[in-house]
Amino acid sequence: MSRDLDVLVLGGAGVDTIVQVPELPLPYADSYMIDSGIRTRAGQTGDFVSLGLAALGLAVHHVDLLGDDPEGDLVRDLHRDHGIALTAIPQPAGTKRAVNLVGPDGRRLSLYDTSRSRPGDRLPEDTVRRLAATARHAHVCITQPCADALPALRAAGVTISTDLHDWDGENPYHEQFAYEADIVFLSAAALTDPEGTLRRIAARGRARLAVATAGAEGAHLLAEGTLTRIPVAAPPAPVVDSNGAGDAFAAGFLFGFLTGEPPQRCAFYGTLAGAHACTVPATRTAALGRTELLARATEAEPVTG
Repeated sequence: MSRDLDVLVLGGAGVDTIVQVPELPLPYADSYMIDSGIRTRAGQTGDFVSLGLAALGLAVHHVDLLGDDPEGDLVRDLHRDHGIALTAIPQPAGTKRAVNLVGPDGRRLSLYDTSRSRPGDRLPEDTVRRLAATARHAHVCITQPCADALPALRAAGVTISTDLHDWDGENPYHEQFAYEADIVFLSAAALTDPEGTLRRIAARGRARLAVATAGAEGAHLLAEGTLTRIPVAAPPAPVVDSNGAGDAFAAGFLFGFLTGEPPQRCAFYGTLAGAHACTVPATRTAALGRTELLARATEAEPVTG
């Protein structure tokens, strides 16, 4: 079967309600007046990775559990409007939801509704195998129930990436994702020893590339046993929201990986896409396109150390 699909994205479809708050952490009060509005829009981690990859010209197919509810309709509309193929597995518990509190400096605090999943939830193995057989690569979100799809993806012979988000290096839930993926992304926010965590991931699992993003400090890239510091890219506009920056980084990195670029170049693309995402309010979806990414890359060649 021809592998015409560049990336199969599994999981991470949902809806966020965005609340701009005066500060984080938010001091206790009986009420706050939110003059910027409270808005609900489609887009969680799998949606944003899919949008980022599609904007960079890659063929993407997204599969996840979705409810027959207004939130699920928002997700379906988002994919339709951006021309991204979506396989929606019925979810009686409803579509995943979260509330994001966003501070003036763009930092985010997310509250996830865990009632929208059930212990027995599964992505149908025959669906995963059929889609994976047409793909070059699979990006697996850590949302439930994607861990159960990892053996079928491995059997299909695709390379696999995952994003552990703010893993502390200890929570066992993340370990299967960390040790089964060929490319591992995570945030350094909760890590006391980013290098040690990256080396442990590589030593215990399959990862040939592991990246810990560190916000304004750039990123730590482990490739072939060598740790490289990737400097942060300058945002093209004022930073307003960090929501989706990690997903954009993953999309930029995977674009480089799938177009044959070396690891440091892939990470450089990731920093450019992540910096762009920080300039886009959480109430909008505006991923960086291929032409703009390559133009910015030419203007700002990386200096690594």
